[in-house]
Amino acid sequence: MRANQRALLRRYHDDGDLEARRQLIEQAMPLVRALAARYSYRGEQFEDLVQIGAIGLIKAIDRFDVDRGVELTAYAAPNIVGEIKRHFRDVAWAVHVPRGLRELNVRLSRIVEQLTAELGRSPTNPELAKAANVDEERVVEALESGRAYAPLSLSVPTDDTEVDRDRLGWLATDETEYDVAEDRALLATGFNALGERERQILRLSFFEGMTQAQIAQVVGLSQMHISRLIRSALAEIGEAIAVDGETLVA
Repeated sequence: MRANQRALLRRYHDDGDLEARRQLIEQAMPLVRALAARYSYRGEQFEDLVQIGAIGLIKAIDRFDVDRGVELTAYAAPNIVGEIKRHFRDVAWAVHVPRGLRELNVRLSRIVEQLTAELGRSPTNPELAKAANVDEERVVEALESGRAYAPLSLSVPTDDTEVDRDRLGWLATDETEYDVAEDRALLATGFNALGERERQILRLSFFEGMTQAQIAQVVGLSQMHISRLIRSALAEIGEAIAVDGETLVA
């Protein structure tokens, strides 16, 4: 790890120096932009992907443990990619589409651009099928699935008589317990990866609302040690519930 980054990380994590955090973010933004560029062909604005990747970078900086002795960029890269992938999984595709169709839809987007440039016109479905080495029916199915990427808003009127009518009003209210159940199932995987001491510290901090100073008295450690254990435990939870940058729960 570069000495400058190490010093900035120390200043941020040990002293709470937000200016050091800002400098770390600024230094790592070229990495964010480079990783975001890999996914810019999927239909999202590049700058939007950069902002999403920056969220992953900030999370990585906040969770980073300087004592591990790894490079910040090596630790941050999978967090940045994971944040971008989660965006496409959870936000971009609003309707569930089989993975094979989604991947073919993305591949066809590239082929359309290439053939349009070569032919000087939009390619036909048979031409797309030949270029993608799939059946024409499969091409049509994949192209149709792309509509799930940006569905019609429920707030858009269906005809001229419904200009002032919001179809969202027809829907029932949200059931928050479903979200709570999903969160519990997700966190259970991460908690099972922790040791008993780490689980106790997180329970005292997040469920019983104790301060780090109070927790330090209960477990017999210094407050600084408690702070590092919390950061480390949260990072371990994040790693335990992620596979190739994507959470296990869809």
